[in-house]
Formats: sequence, C-alpha cells, structure tokens
Amino acid sequence: MITRRSLMKTGAAAAAMTVAMPWVSRAEPMKVRLAHAANEIHPGHIATLEFKKSLEALVPGAFDLTIFPNRQLGDDQQNGESCVAGTLEFCGCSGAITSLVTGTNTLDSYQLPFLIKSYDHFVEMALSPEADAIHESLTEGGLLGLQTTDIGRRHFATIGEPVRKLADFQGLKTRIVPLELHKVIWETVGVNPVGLPYGEVYGALETGTIDAVEINVSSMLAENLWEVAKNFTLTGHYPWHNTISVNLAFYESLPKELQDAIRQAGKDSVKPTLDYTAKQDEDGMNQMAEHGVQIFELEGLDEMRAKVAPIVEQWSEKSPLIANFVKAAQA
Repeated sequence: MITRRSLMKTGAAAAAMTVAMPWVSRAEPMKVRLAHAANEIHPGHIATLEFKKSLEALVPGAFDLTIFPNRQLGDDQQNGESCVAGTLEFCGCSGAITSLVTGTNTLDSYQLPFLIKSYDHFVEMALSPEADAIHESLTEGGLLGLQTTDIGRRHFATIGEPVRKLADFQGLKTRIVPLELHKVIWETVGVNPVGLPYGEVYGALETGTIDAVEINVSSMLAENLWEVAKNFTLTGHYPWHNTISVNLAFYESLPKELQDAIRQAGKDSVKPTLDYTAKQDEDGMNQMAEHGVQIFELEGLDEMRAKVAPIVEQWSEKSPLIANFVKAAQA
C-alpha cells in the first residue's frame, strides 16, 4: 500500500544516491536550507543559528546550511508544509504550526497551561526522554523533531482597557492559533477566540478587528505590536514553543554519522536559545515600557490557574506521550 511516508521516501531516492558515501569523501559540502518566519532578533532565529553552529562543529565541511529568516520562503505554515513535502530540508516553526502540518498533537504537551514553570524547567523538559519521544512522533507527519525551545512565555496584550483580573478577559476578541488546545484554554478563560495567521495580527489590532492577543515579549518587539497594543498583562500561562525539524526522507537518506550529528546539534542548541530568550524577556520588558506600554500583574492569577487546571488531565488522556511528559514535568 502506498502511504504518505513511502511516497516521500520514493521522492527522496535521488537525494539518497547523492549522500550514499560518507561525508568525509565528498568534494563539496551538501547544500541544505532551513527556513523560518521570525526576524533576526527573535529567539526562533537564534535557535537556528545555534543549531547551525553546533552542526558545523560536529561535522565540519559536511553541510552548507543556509538559513532563510523573515518569511523569505514563506510564513510559519508554508515553511512547515515545504519541509513535510521535502522542498526544504529543515524548518523552524512554532510548535503549534508543527502540530498543524504534521497532524499530530504530542507537541501540545509543552503548552498545557501552567505545566512548565520557568525557562530552566523548560530546558530540563526539552532534553528529557519524554521530549525525545515526542520528536519521534512527528515522523507520522513526515518530519523528525530535532529540538524544541521556548521563544517566550506568553502573556496578554490589549488595545483597549487593560486586563487586571480574570473577569476582564470576558468576551475580548482575542487572536489565537486555531488549535484545539488553544481554543479550549481560551474559551475556558472566557475570551472570544479568533484564529488568525501570525502576520495578520498587527493589522487586526490596528483596525480593531481583534481586541487582544496572547503573545510573548519577543513577538511584541519583533512585530512592533507595541505600537498598537499598549497594555500588557503578565500571566505566563504557557511557553511559546518552537521546533526545528528535518524532512524525514532526507534524514533517513543520510549516513548514520550525519544523522547522529543532526540530532546532537538539535540538543546542543536548546540551552543557548533559552538563555537568550530569558535575557530578551527581561530586556524586552524595559523596551516596551520605554515605548509607552503599560505592564500589569494579573490580580488573582491563582484563580486563572485553577480554572484551566482540568485541561491538563483532559489532554493527558489523548496520548501516552502527553501523559508521560505531564508526569515528568509535575515530578
């Protein structure tokens, strides 16, 4: 029976022939591409630079990896779909978009509300056996996950009145990524969720099509959202995870030495990226304040945590991999 996976393997047969010999015997490095949608100050871009640096140190001369940031080859979803199709060897996408393009739900583990407590906790979980199993599960959709990092804990920005307490969320037209998990979380909180592509958020806020966006500091700065959303409420409800993936057929065509190097480069890039994200959060808060953004603590954050807590158990029942990740995180 022809399956999506076997079809991709067939389509990669020519590429496999070119890498059949060990990399050390190649006259020229293998030209490969990694595309993502973020700009150069965004942690998502830093993750790709760290990945490239580690890969070059592990197997010098094996790859000529070109990184395409800033939506040069498409938005988040287009890059993910191109990597699934094999027209890109690597992609960096938000975990939410990676879930959409692979048809998997295991990356939801990272965004279960209030499960991951801090950036240090994220590093621990991202390098765990439970995370490795989640990355392997993406092969069902044509990708292999190499690393997942936090590109900024999510908070809440509004163009009108600030959100100061739980009741203030009620009915706000709020941009979300149209994933089932996000929809359930934000309907439970009480907003009116609106699914929009990332690149349309600025215009939607500017025109009042939406009232609010759940967002991280890095995206507030990278997309200049501070120009239109002047109130920022600290909730830290979940990380915004970003996953670097490799096309499965391309990966499987490589010698084991190169496969191992690609996997290790993914792991090596996790902590430096998280260190950058944590510092950018701290510095970015100050930058936003200088731009006139008012920053608020949410009164009754424990009330918000309690309201969404049942979702963690509900999602744990959807996959043993999610359940294992939750158990490890809570331990």
